[in-house]
Amino acid sequence: MRYGYTIVYVADVAATLNFYERAFGLSRRFLHESGQYGELDTGATTLAFSRHDLAGSLFPGGYTPIQAGSSPPGIELGLVTEDVAGAYERAVAAGATPLKEPAQKPWGQTVGYVRDLNGVLVELCSPMG
Repeated sequence: MRYGYTIVYVADVAATLNFYERAFGLSRRFLHESGQYGELDTGATTLAFSRHDLAGSLFPGGYTPIQAGSSPPGIELGLVTEDVAGAYERAVAAGATPLKEPAQKPWGQTVGYVRDLNGVLVELCSPMG
């Protein structure tokens, strides 16, 4: 078994892809013509987004969407970069909500936190080791 992808359910897939391109410099792999699903090129693991209505059709009992105005969700997307401070500034300039400015952790890694336009928690961090 291997980890293949993450799908985040959002209201507007195209707007989310545009945001991640501007805020984090990621490249779009594709956006389905329906606008319901899209992916970013992030290396070995795919980061994908799917519209709430498509997600709702998968789960007849419903699901709990992430709310931009609520407390950060209990899950985060981790993006690794050599320049955490620069990435943090770029993300905030593109509209990310700043949560915690980059700081060095006791184990040596630099970490900062923002939220995307959907309220998704994004960790910006330096490589380990």
